[in-house]
Amino acid sequence: MIDRAVRAEGLDDFGGDHWRAPFAILIAALREEAALNSVGRTLAFGQLVKVLRERLRAQALWQAHPEILERPIVAPIVVLGSMRSGTTRIQRLLACDEGFAHTRLFESLSPVPEAGPASVDLRVIKASAGLAFLHALNPALAAIHPSSARSPEEEFGLFSFAFSGAQFQAQWRTPGFARWWEGADVVPVYREFRRLLQTIGWSRGQRADAPWMLKAPQFLEELDALLTVFPDARLLCLGRDAVDVVGSSCSLVWQQQRIQSDAADRHWIGREWLHKTVRRVGAARAVRLAHPEVPQLDIAYAAMDRDWRHEIARIYDFLGLELTPATMRRMERFLSGSKAHRGHRYQIEEFGLSAGEVRRLLPAGA
Repeated sequence: MIDRAVRAEGLDDFGGDHWRAPFAILIAALREEAALNSVGRTLAFGQLVKVLRERLRAQALWQAHPEILERPIVAPIVVLGSMRSGTTRIQRLLACDEGFAHTRLFESLSPVPEAGPASVDLRVIKASAGLAFLHALNPALAAIHPSSARSPEEEFGLFSFAFSGAQFQAQWRTPGFARWWEGADVVPVYREFRRLLQTIGWSRGQRADAPWMLKAPQFLEELDALLTVFPDARLLCLGRDAVDVVGSSCSLVWQQQRIQSDAADRHWIGREWLHKTVRRVGAARAVRLAHPEVPQLDIAYAAMDRDWRHEIARIYDFLGLELTPATMRRMERFLSGSKAHRGHRYQIEEFGLSAGEVRRLLPAGA
């Protein structure tokens, strides 16, 4: 894979060696634990070579344009919450405000620009084709998490850049890889994450003072590292009933893993993602308590269901920003056309779990 990437790009600087240990551990987990089928092996090979090529292009770009890494990122707005806790809804509503910077799916998948015609962004074409292929393999994914190449999206791909992130763990059964990351220092990952945000902003010609809006479930377990790199971050903290969070998370992971492994196991997924949710929620609570100086606003999933306009107004008050009528109209149009979660059905018992067990481990929700 490394040789393939070097030949394809004609470059050989991957930017240090900190990525090599997790890369090797991920490869071992894919070989020994993931039980990939032919589709899974093909997708994994292509996906990992793509990450390596992104690393090569990024280093070359930063050397050619060192000004990219001088771009400020001031007081980012961090949407903090478990998978399936309503973070996507908040992110996409706030993305209706043209004053915020946010990552789009094609940028999360490919944060570094590619050479090509000035009028065509090849990343958009590739992201659209990849999404269509994924939905053709399993149409259920479109109901669970509707998206498009230009939709606002969480920054999962920016963490894959360092062979970190929940994207890999949700796709493949790789417990050895997951346990290794639980004990690893992730501050270098977040320093690279910052560089990639700077790169996205530079490549789209975005004004440097636009506040970034960030969203990824792994922020919960890595909040300490995030605040180390972004000490002026402002937190929008989403909460939802723990049974719904765990059940919906397991359903999403199952729908992803069963494409790439004929041995995908619902009960294993249930245990693994209950463990992850408990770990993430506990870690975030501890860091939030330890840093009362960090601006934090709690938002309940149920409150958003009851009166989303009121909750959005609370968010703007918290941020000290004006919620304009034009932004509100765009939010209303987005929600009127949203197909999120329609047709998504699951039962937590399918994953070998019970509501009582989940609530014992997550008594205050997730």
